Amino acid sequence: MSNLFPNAQPRTQAPYRFDIVGSFLRSEAIKKARHQCSCGDISCADLTQVEDEEIAKLVTQQKNVGLHAVTDGEFRRTFWHMDFLAALDGVEEIDAEKFSVQFKHHDVRPKTLKIIDKIDFSESHPFVEHFRSVQKIANGTEVKFTIPSPSMLHLITNVRATDYVPIPRYENNNSLLLDDIANAYIKAMNIFYKLGCRNLQLDDTSWGEFCAEDKRKTYKERGLDLDQIAKDYVYMLNKIADAKPEDLALTMHICRGNFRSTWFSAGGYEPVAETLFGTCRVDGFFLEYDSDRAGDFKPLRFIKDQQVVLGLVTSKDGALENRDDIIARIKEVTQYVDINQLCLSPQCGFASTEEGNILTEEQQWAKLEFIRSIAEEVWGK
Repeated sequence: MSNLFPNAQPRTQAPYRFDIVGSFLRSEAIKKARHQCSCGDISCADLTQVEDEEIAKLVTQQKNVGLHAVTDGEFRRTFWHMDFLAALDGVEEIDAEKFSVQFKHHDVRPKTLKIIDKIDFSESHPFVEHFRSVQKIANGTEVKFTIPSPSMLHLITNVRATDYVPIPRYENNNSLLLDDIANAYIKAMNIFYKLGCRNLQLDDTSWGEFCAEDKRKTYKERGLDLDQIAKDYVYMLNKIADAKPEDLALTMHICRGNFRSTWFSAGGYEPVAETLFGTCRVDGFFLEYDSDRAGDFKPLRFIKDQQVVLGLVTSKDGALENRDDIIARIKEVTQYVDINQLCLSPQCGFASTEEGNILTEEQQWAKLEFIRSIAEEVWGK
């Protein structure tokens, strides 16, 4: 037990005191196999075999570093969100002149999404097999499964897009679109649950955009009401949260962009804090707090009974933070949130896209060792 935090206690359910966002640097074997498959040099079955082997190695490394729940590192994806969203019923991935947001210093492959039919989720969705596979590989260890938030589908097709034309089903009926998206996610959640999922994370960059004054200004000039859109997104999230099985942990990771160690939005949580933290009924928030882009901790005063996983350690570079500084920042947060509602993780995944952030695998694992040691010092094992 820590002298600084005498009341701090370990936690035996997700999110954990020592946790991760989910993605890991792709191994060289994965990169090579994906390239060979794209060129037609090996089959899809050959690629899957390599992915299985590399994910098994990754799971072992995650267990060795002391994680309570392991992920597949998103090794089967090219992009943290596009792979899942494009495979939903009623959604099509299309080429675009440019990606829907602009990252600092780097360009992203220009793809976007279009709604072409009723939004739904089918058991043929490839992520069903992805979960089934990692569940088998984990061999009894809890699996944390990450998928993009439902907000992302609406954001990409309706908010970022300047040329959205609704299909007849959704014409003048945004509420039906919100319900269809939420119901598709409820279906997905229940399918994953039946396969053994008890730890599901929704990844979301919409809130990061809604925190950024420049983006708020741009959307307002286009006639969009971001405050209402934020309420709509919480409506979807709460519909999903209220439908979840009691023993399923449903969390959300909020990000300001993570592509090759760059970002696309900046601004503290204050513009969305009351709506998001005060009314969204997920079990926990994974919050980016590794730089001044995220602002101060004051918006956390709106947190209710959710766990707050503090992303105080950056995944964007390999240099280790100062240990005393991290502990001091945890202490600062306790002005607003009880120590036993706090956890610690990297600020984001290490590879939100297959390109990965600019650090080595050794630095990646050193970051996790560092976080684990602090979590044990603060909350105990």
